[in-house]
Amino acid sequence: MSTDTPIEETPELRTDYGPNDGVLVASGLTKRFGGLTAVDDLSFAVEEQEILGFIGPNGAGKSTTFNCVTGTYPPTEGTVWYDGEEVTGDPAYEMVQRGLARTFQSFKPLRDRSVVDNVRTALVPNKLFSTKGLGGESRQKAIAICERVGLDDDLHRTPDELPHAGMLRLELARALATEPDVMLVDEPFAGLSGNEVKALSAVLEDLRANGMTLIVVDHNMRGLLSLIDRAVVINFGSKIAEGTPEEIRNDPRVQEAYLGSEAE
Repeated sequence: MSTDTPIEETPELRTDYGPNDGVLVASGLTKRFGGLTAVDDLSFAVEEQEILGFIGPNGAGKSTTFNCVTGTYPPTEGTVWYDGEEVTGDPAYEMVQRGLARTFQSFKPLRDRSVVDNVRTALVPNKLFSTKGLGGESRQKAIAICERVGLDDDLHRTPDELPHAGMLRLELARALATEPDVMLVDEPFAGLSGNEVKALSAVLEDLRANGMTLIVVDHNMRGLLSLIDRAVVINFGSKIAEGTPEEIRNDPRVQEAYLGSEAE
């Protein structure tokens, strides 16, 4: 009689997502650039008022997934649903109008304008123009958004006067100015100290507490796993694991592919 310990089978990853499985759903999402497959048959769903984490190293396909979902790139294959409606390939401006916003790793503020005027300009629908003539109501709204993300002491500074953490908050504020229901946040913890990660996490948790749904990508595993409700882990554009932070920490595939000694 064998005394060998049975090998635990890898749980099968769910792929059968449909339009009613979450507020934002992707099924069989694939994006090819010539002979390169950046996103490979990726399926996931994010539930309303959830904080979903996307984990993966550089080149894993995280930002390309964001670009396909938000309308920057049309997917090569697959389907995207937002709030139960198919939006596959819809342009980015339409997705913003539907209530889906995103932040970017590369900051492109209007450097000749103050922090509050950058946010005021983001309040203007569909096009950018001078903030001269925008009423006091828009200014008060921009100030409230700045306060919400912790920029209340920086209203009259220019973007170049902000530290890196301040630029991340300004990027978040500009996205908030579009009044999203769902926000995709790309690398919010990059370059931050431990205390800055905690402070920004508190901002994101407050947004969720006030009804927002968040999808967050970051390389800071400890910071991300402390924030999120659930994670999707991808490697070479494909999903290799998903689950709660505890399940992800203990998943040998994730430990091998991403976390290494950080998971120990």
